[in-house]
Amino acid sequence: MDAYEKLESIVLGMFNAERMSIFQRRRQHQDLVARFKTGREVREIKVQITPQSIAGYVALSQLPLLISDPYNAEELAGIHPRLRFADRFDKSSSFVTRNIICVPVMNAGVLLGVMQIINKRQGDFNSDDLELANQLGAMIGEKFRFELGGTNKPFQYLVHKELISEANLDNLLENYKDPKQLIQRLVSEYRIAENELGHALSVHYQVPFLAYLPDKYHIYQGNSKLNLSYLKRNYVAVVADVSENPIILMAEPNNAALLMEIESALGIESYDIHVSLPSHVLQYLGESAGGAVAPGEMDEILDEIGGGGEDLEEQQDDLSDDAPAVVRLVSRILHDAKRLNASDIHVDAEKNGPTRVRMRVDGVCRDITQIPASHHNAVVARIKILANLNIAEKRVPQDGKLAVKMSGQLVEVRVATIPTVAGEGVVMRILASGGAMPMDKLNLAPSNANRLKEMIKKPHGIILVVGPTGSGKTTTLHAVLGDLNTPEKKIWTAEDPVEITQAGLQQVQVSPKIGFTFANALRAFLRADPDIILIGEMRDKETAHAGIEASLTGHLVLSTLHTNSAPETITRLLDLGLDPVNFSDACVGILAQRLIRTLCPNCKEEYQASDADIGFIHRQYGEEYIDELNLPEPLMLYRAKGCEACGDIGYKGRTGVHELLAMTPELRALVYKEAAVSAMKEQAMKDGMRTLTQDGIYKVLKGDTDIAQVQIISGAE
Repeated sequence: MDAYEKLESIVLGMFNAERMSIFQRRRQHQDLVARFKTGREVREIKVQITPQSIAGYVALSQLPLLISDPYNAEELAGIHPRLRFADRFDKSSSFVTRNIICVPVMNAGVLLGVMQIINKRQGDFNSDDLELANQLGAMIGEKFRFELGGTNKPFQYLVHKELISEANLDNLLENYKDPKQLIQRLVSEYRIAENELGHALSVHYQVPFLAYLPDKYHIYQGNSKLNLSYLKRNYVAVVADVSENPIILMAEPNNAALLMEIESALGIESYDIHVSLPSHVLQYLGESAGGAVAPGEMDEILDEIGGGGEDLEEQQDDLSDDAPAVVRLVSRILHDAKRLNASDIHVDAEKNGPTRVRMRVDGVCRDITQIPASHHNAVVARIKILANLNIAEKRVPQDGKLAVKMSGQLVEVRVATIPTVAGEGVVMRILASGGAMPMDKLNLAPSNANRLKEMIKKPHGIILVVGPTGSGKTTTLHAVLGDLNTPEKKIWTAEDPVEITQAGLQQVQVSPKIGFTFANALRAFLRADPDIILIGEMRDKETAHAGIEASLTGHLVLSTLHTNSAPETITRLLDLGLDPVNFSDACVGILAQRLIRTLCPNCKEEYQASDADIGFIHRQYGEEYIDELNLPEPLMLYRAKGCEACGDIGYKGRTGVHELLAMTPELRALVYKEAAVSAMKEQAMKDGMRTLTQDGIYKVLKGDTDIAQVQIISGAE
């Protein structure tokens, strides 16, 4: 600061100027900050490194600039069409900017900041002033490079960390001009980790480092005029995070001419610049490393397909569903879904626009890519062929299934096609594969876990798991079966489809098309000496009756139902025409569940609960039960923050919230009388049941999730 004050008076005297500013580049942000400023009207100015301001343009282009009148729009447009003068600083004070010299502050070819000299006291700045300012900028970059955060050459930070000697580094820099080869030598010869190399580049180039993280970043789908070979040749990729914020990724972000070309071709006003290793950039662009499939391949396929054109109708007729690009495109979509751990893929036709491909990840739909409208029919036809559907029939919905091998594992996908006004839409559900989840991984509250374990020990009766589609009912049932699956038990399951397989179970796929329904399967099981029967779903009165009969004749029956809460399930089954006495005798318990998003364990942050948070917890848990939570003082909760691991969302994965109703003599008496749902709920809670919302609050206090997620399931504010 002292050095700056001395420098300021010298510079203002040299140029006979009124004011100067030095903008420092912030490494973790795409902006400049003027921390030292003549005058007292503004203490700190932040400027984005884009061509939309004078300092931002000089930082981006790394070219000196002399502006004779910043208020002359024609003069600014002659330099760059988007260049503007930020007059808000003048408006906030009595100062008026008449003329400006702005030069980059560089060191070793890297931008460290920008120096701005404003208002020559007599006359205008001239070319001699500009040349002198440019020399001064270079001198400041050299003398103050450490204060401004710079290093003399790429990877000098590695010398500082004693990972390589200065002589060896100089030798490599001299012999290997291609950055890819240079980094390969640093990794192979000197065993330097890629994250250390990335940090060294970040320190040198003054921009954040971004590694290859295909789960968090994907190729930016904008109207870019940049072709793939140009990007690969220059080690540049334009990627986006989950919020579709564009990032220009470069191996050498100090290449101002290249950066200006990319900025112009992209045609976007807001973006960040990050540095990456050449191999990582190429992976984003589709080149695989170690056999991994890169997401950039999607961009390459779409480049190959092209964006359609005027002869759209002709193209649609000519395209074959087995055209190599279409085959690869469908394969790429399926692989991306598996990599992102998506549950569903939506291929949505749009009128007068490209087809959108969306995927549901952790219960939330997100845009993944777009397919040219000319290729929509070919993509749908390819999916239909894989699922053995009729490609000629486009007027009615069709259902099918396909199996695809990914990473050596066979994955089953359920396919549904639905005709829309814009064309056929396709929804693909990726079925859970692999073995059963252990019961202790279900994240049941201790009281629920103990009560459920007692229930499943019963030799006969019916246990129901209820909730909407995709709430994890099948996962829970198979976890229970995994606990029950011992050599002395014979277990039959009827499912549609069979998603999770377990050794020791006799699993049957029902097929309603040929009359092999759940009810028929259940009757067949009763003749096959079962101990435990799993019925995939009680869809109708016939199946429900058969399930009750099986449980009353000495078998333990497990099944699912689509209802919202445990007490509501009882009235739903009674409405189906079940005998209240038979049902209440047969029923052991009902587990209702939902899935809610969990906080990312890497970045969730602790905070002190506000009065509003505490009020919500008290209201939703109920004053009569709140004491069982033993709320500490002060109450500390967690909230979403966002990091690279979760794609800056703050959430990663999902967990269950549960509501377990046990059939007690008191509740059984209410079922006999077909009492109201409210009365049954009140009795169940006296018997120890806690609602989905109460269990959600327990998970909030445990640090698994936040209040916002509980508000979604409770519908409360």
